[in-house]
Amino acid sequence: MNFRKMLAAVLCTAIFLMRGGAASAKELFVIRIPMEKGAAVTVRTSDGMVHEAGRVNVLPTKTRWPSYTASAWGRPGTICASAVNAIHMLVSVEKGQGRTLSLIPQQTIAPAAGPGASVVISGKAGESLFGAWAPPVGSDVLVEKADGSSSPLAADNLPAAGDAIVITAGEYEESPYIVNIENRPGGRVTAWRRGGPELIARVIRPVGGTGRFEGTLFQRTGAIRANHCGVIDISTSPNGEVGGFQIIPWDHALKSKEMQHVWDMTQWLVIGASDGSSMMGGSAPLFKNGLVSGPAADEKLWDVWSTYGRKSLILARYDNGKWQRLKSASGRGDDALKGITELRIYYPFTEEIQK
Repeated sequence: MNFRKMLAAVLCTAIFLMRGGAASAKELFVIRIPMEKGAAVTVRTSDGMVHEAGRVNVLPTKTRWPSYTASAWGRPGTICASAVNAIHMLVSVEKGQGRTLSLIPQQTIAPAAGPGASVVISGKAGESLFGAWAPPVGSDVLVEKADGSSSPLAADNLPAAGDAIVITAGEYEESPYIVNIENRPGGRVTAWRRGGPELIARVIRPVGGTGRFEGTLFQRTGAIRANHCGVIDISTSPNGEVGGFQIIPWDHALKSKEMQHVWDMTQWLVIGASDGSSMMGGSAPLFKNGLVSGPAADEKLWDVWSTYGRKSLILARYDNGKWQRLKSASGRGDDALKGITELRIYYPFTEEIQK
């Protein structure tokens, strides 16, 4: 190995370790997507039950490079974005930019997927793989061959005809129950876990308004539209209308060319590491290993705890009052969220919480 390759390997390992590496998770279900038009997409739960989650309608002809900036903050061979309108899988990071392959429903709006770089699955946005069976960011993605062997998705290991994409969705042990965000400059971002509260970040710029984030068309008010290595996208509009805001790490707001308007607008809540030094993009629990869009209103999972525990939920305090559901706000409203003094994000769970 020459010096340049050795240095690259060391840097990749350092970044991987800085972002927490592969977290331990309890397996919930495994998604299998055959690379065959018309084939059934299946989900196998941990108790061995198999559910059909749609059919393969269109196969990809390429991958997307360069993909959106924050995709490069994921780990190759894993999910780098999970949303009601698309799921993005990180193939590789090349020249500092991510190469992605996507899964999208037949009925959707998903510009980040890129033309020809997606497996198109029958069904609607906000449902099935993009609702009840949504895998969290950081979930492992394997390519399964006809002989049953499998290995991580990579630039030199893309799924071909006769292969299958296999995604393992888990529940991460370190995920908090809730995260509270004080919506003011310097406000605390606190994760509540079994052992008690932990300060995980600080607010650099509070949110004050809503914007026209397209994918919110497919999500209800007060629920997560998308989570990726640089965004928590929250819908403030009813299903069928567009409106929401985003929580992003400071490095995304500061360094990403597509996010430079953040500092002049009110639709983004920008946070930074509590110690002022560590990288926030691609870090758990906010930007991987936890949040999902969750089941649509009429979707059910394997039991009552899973069905209701995996539904995403965001509450708010207005003018330091009591916790309540987010008030509905559609379209662009620069002052639509001005009264919010604190936000609360509930994390998904599948069983009764034990003390």
